[in-house]
Amino acid sequence: MKKISTFMLLFVSIINFAQEQKAPTIPSIEDNYTKKEIYISMRDGVKLFTSIYTPKDISKNKKYPIVMMRTCYSIAPYGEDKFSTRVGPNPFMLKDGYIFVQQDVRGRYKSEGMFTNMTPQVEHKSKKDVDESTDTYDTVDWLVKNIANNNGKVGQYGTSYPGFYTAVGILSHHPALVASSPQAPISNFWNDDFLHNGRFVLGYFRTLPVFGVQKTSNTPISWYTNSMIKKYSEDGLKFYTDMGTLKEGVDRFYKNNFFMQEIMDHPNYDAFWQKRNLLPHLKNVKQAVLVVGGWFDAEDLSGPLNIYKTIEKTSPKAKNTLVMGPFSHGAWGRETGKTYHNDIYFGDSIATYYQKNIETKFFSHYLKGNTKKDAGIPEAMMFDTGSKKWREFSKYPPENSQKISFYLANGTLEKAASQNFTEYYSDPNKPVISSENLKDFNGFTPRNYMSEDQRFATTRPDVATFTTEALTDDLTFGGELLAKLTVSSTSTDADFIVKLIDIYPEDELANPEKPTVIYSNYHQMVRSEIMPARFRNSIEKPEALVPNEKTTVSIKLQDVMHTFKKGHKIQVQIESSWFPLFAVNPQKFIPNVNLATKEDYTKAFIKIYGDSTLEADILH
Repeated sequence: MKKISTFMLLFVSIINFAQEQKAPTIPSIEDNYTKKEIYISMRDGVKLFTSIYTPKDISKNKKYPIVMMRTCYSIAPYGEDKFSTRVGPNPFMLKDGYIFVQQDVRGRYKSEGMFTNMTPQVEHKSKKDVDESTDTYDTVDWLVKNIANNNGKVGQYGTSYPGFYTAVGILSHHPALVASSPQAPISNFWNDDFLHNGRFVLGYFRTLPVFGVQKTSNTPISWYTNSMIKKYSEDGLKFYTDMGTLKEGVDRFYKNNFFMQEIMDHPNYDAFWQKRNLLPHLKNVKQAVLVVGGWFDAEDLSGPLNIYKTIEKTSPKAKNTLVMGPFSHGAWGRETGKTYHNDIYFGDSIATYYQKNIETKFFSHYLKGNTKKDAGIPEAMMFDTGSKKWREFSKYPPENSQKISFYLANGTLEKAASQNFTEYYSDPNKPVISSENLKDFNGFTPRNYMSEDQRFATTRPDVATFTTEALTDDLTFGGELLAKLTVSSTSTDADFIVKLIDIYPEDELANPEKPTVIYSNYHQMVRSEIMPARFRNSIEKPEALVPNEKTTVSIKLQDVMHTFKKGHKIQVQIESSWFPLFAVNPQKFIPNVNLATKEDYTKAFIKIYGDSTLEADILH
């Protein structure tokens, strides 16, 4: 009865909260705004196509700030008589009144120029050098000088790739650009989106036409659609098993895809990838920054965390704020009512709460208020995905945390190291699958696996598990995670995947909205990451494993904010394949792992020694 009554109280409180956080009635954009389309010339003469939505009541006595989004994904609909159904970050801001600007970046849709992925930043610029920060500067400069009755302040926002354009736009250092909100941004292509620690994310395979086909003319329509891979089975796993090796798949589908070929040609962290790391350039940040991410963002979880932490180190005086919610990629941008990720329910109207109390407040203060004062937003707003509530911190990672090492020994998480080892047999021809949601493999990118039930992996002989007894008290992981594995293999190469899992108690209540889901003993994935052993000492110069020789492989998992509740168990799973989320490691060392053939596939016995640890920040 106690559990039921607590659940009912929580349900009532959530309903009351949701009623308080109702989204506003969205004003008609066509009735309240005028639209103008122009080309803005960059310093090298390339012209970028730009749409400007201006409030109809703008005047000398009623000036508005500018809020801008730059994107590679199209600013359709095109035509001054055709209005977007949504402009700006959220509907609250639409009511408040801003000049909304949208721009196709160079090389995309109706803009001129050549497109490149994660445009390298030019460190020492001449008047002829261009990158995304100079394009941002030139655009902002034109806007404030040419849009009548703007108030001289500009904000920039964007999610995913537009989040990168927002983050790199910070480097424009234009005095009018006073507020930037990079949301789910890419920060370093070596560990965002298409690569995790250099391992290719095979689950992105269907997306490559979007990023690897150049347009031949300025166009309002997608030119790459004839290169998209068609779905041929509801069972999305079948496509990847039929494809064969990564090389075979690329040869079949993407011989003329420039980005896929770049990935194949650069298996190590060489100059190509180093130039696509934004983090070393984030210095001398002066404007206000609101970095936003989702704990279950399968595309860009590391980007927001790394950008926030980098600005904290390089620009400690910057007004720098971090928000991490219980969302998948960009899900904070649209209210769904009930907030779920896969099977897990987190509450109601959480996106609206963020939009109203954080995002709108941020832009309103810095674009309309006194920017010398603080906006009144906590330094870090972090959603605890275990206790399912927001937590506020004056510093992140939190100051009141303690680093604790959990030893992976004897099938459990120990307080001390053990002389024993755990061994499993890894066969690249029969890899561990990354999800039981076979339809999800047909999606544009994988999403649900980030919190998926991992019970399907626990009984496999090629997965090592380490599980605690039921907790007698709540235990909150709040900050960074680092797995330090001592390993050996009979092969010369291997990947190591580490998964942190929250096991629910046997008497966990059912959810009537998910009648087919068994929450009793549910193995919810909380965090995970992959690390190729070849990069254990250097990501620039890979090294083979010496068969049967012990070595250390450190795996930095992305941060976490999760309370493992009393009665729950903590589990760590370790495996060496994760298919089809990631390309299979042949387990034979070859110079370019992307070119592995089936003949390179090598079976191996892999040992995890009892002095291996998971190091976590624990909150008290």
